Amino acid sequence: MTRLYVMICMLVGGACTFTQSRETPVHMTEFEAVSVKSDYDSTRISKVLPQQIEAVKKYIQSKGTAYSSRKAILVDMKIPSRYFRFFVVDLKTNQILSKGLCAHGSGSEIEGTDSLQFSNVPNSYMTSLGMYQIGNAYHGSFGKSYKLLGLEKSNNKALARAIVLHRYGCVPEEEQYYPICNSLGCAMLAENYFEELIPIIDNEPKPMILKIYY
Repeated sequence: MTRLYVMICMLVGGACTFTQSRETPVHMTEFEAVSVKSDYDSTRISKVLPQQIEAVKKYIQSKGTAYSSRKAILVDMKIPSRYFRFFVVDLKTNQILSKGLCAHGSGSEIEGTDSLQFSNVPNSYMTSLGMYQIGNAYHGSFGKSYKLLGLEKSNNKALARAIVLHRYGCVPEEEQYYPICNSLGCAMLAENYFEELIPIIDNEPKPMILKIYY
């Protein structure tokens, strides 16, 4: 059964994960105030996320008009998978427009620890860090999905590894008490949340940047 599952995931060019989101824009200060009690450093939201947004802005500016300067997606892999760590942000206002759960690759887990490891190596089943361009949509076994083009040395084999952004039923819509399911390296989201994400991506006149960091 496991072998069949792996073969299916590889054929559609993706791995499995889950996420959840909110439709109402939330200022970071407000988000910090209402965030649930957690087992990770809350400054990931109040300090690290704004820093990462600025890094994405600088990258986009360095590429002229190639990418959307209106919205981007940031994924903080330092936040445990059972919490919201997938953020759609407004680059003009620094608001969080949407948030959800997101799985990491099964190979990224280090047995006996809460830490993660990352790799760009094919068949490692690990998540790769760095900037990605959200590429063309396609229809596979998981329905509509998006190719991810790695833009840095740390993730430039994303296409060859069939690393994509897709939905999967094992990913819950809400934060959990326990870690969520893993992918084979893909950014995998909850079914309903992915549906909310589609118009956000498709309505951008230029390709969006997705950054995974730790």
